[in-house]
Amino acid sequence: MSRLSGALKHLPLPIIGSPLFIISNPKLVIEQCKAGVVGAMPALNARPAAMLEDWLAEITETLAAYNLANPGQPAAPFAINQIVHKSNDRLEHDMALCVRFKVPIYITSLGAREDINAAAHSYGGVVLHDVINNRHAHKAIEKGADGLIAVACGAGGHAGVKSPFALIQEIRQWFDGPLALSGSIASGGAVLAAQAMGADFAYIGSAFIATEEARASDAYKQAIVDSNSDDIVYSNLFTGVHGNYLAPSIRAAGMDPDHLPESDPSKMNFGGDKSKAWKDIWGCGQGIGAVSQVQSTAAFVAQLKREYQQARQRLAL
Repeated sequence: MSRLSGALKHLPLPIIGSPLFIISNPKLVIEQCKAGVVGAMPALNARPAAMLEDWLAEITETLAAYNLANPGQPAAPFAINQIVHKSNDRLEHDMALCVRFKVPIYITSLGAREDINAAAHSYGGVVLHDVINNRHAHKAIEKGADGLIAVACGAGGHAGVKSPFALIQEIRQWFDGPLALSGSIASGGAVLAAQAMGADFAYIGSAFIATEEARASDAYKQAIVDSNSDDIVYSNLFTGVHGNYLAPSIRAAGMDPDHLPESDPSKMNFGGDKSKAWKDIWGCGQGIGAVSQVQSTAAFVAQLKREYQQARQRLAL
């Protein structure tokens, strides 16, 4: 186990909930944290931008009250995802609010910036940067990130193409800080496997879409229950960056998932009307074959915990 500090120490479960664009909201984040998982949401989910202040207040106040009432079993900390790409014209506004509320954990994506890391560190916040290869991992740490999220093949949304075995072992050759693994993790056994490879945490996203608290349509949730890895399509058409999507949603939009054109990477679009992602074209990872029902976040995390303990027992750990 690598050195962990700050908000990442003593987590009830070695799991971080992935910030789900459009889908994550305070209700989901709060239930994840209360269940013992780091709950996360993108700052951009709060629309208009002024809503972010209300959401941060709701999360911090609700979790503080919960911790006061449950001193022996406090909630896990929460995380806010910041898109550090030049297309995000809200970054300065959103970071100012996050610093004011002293957000415990930041997840930064699509770029690494020293000023963002410094802002988080000004009060003891922790920054995890998501990367799809070893080169990006080096850059993130050089610019001051505290830890990394290794986004391997099979992850939902903007996924990489590296095997998790290759990605984790290359990063661990030089980095001993906090490390999470993302990519097809939807069961307690997979959480233990991530740790066996050298990661500190499993990063779970798609499976949380099929929870009652997630802000996704019933059709989206049911598609996750009904689908498996054969229904996942890897394409850069919808945002300019390669990602994994559910084939049924692509067909519903009038396109052939087996014959999608390539997009111009310079025309990145994160959720705009033209791209139809992620509202109509549903992001999803390859691990959804483990999802068999729509249930509450608390019930799903309890399932993960049982499966995790069973996996440890099978290996006599």
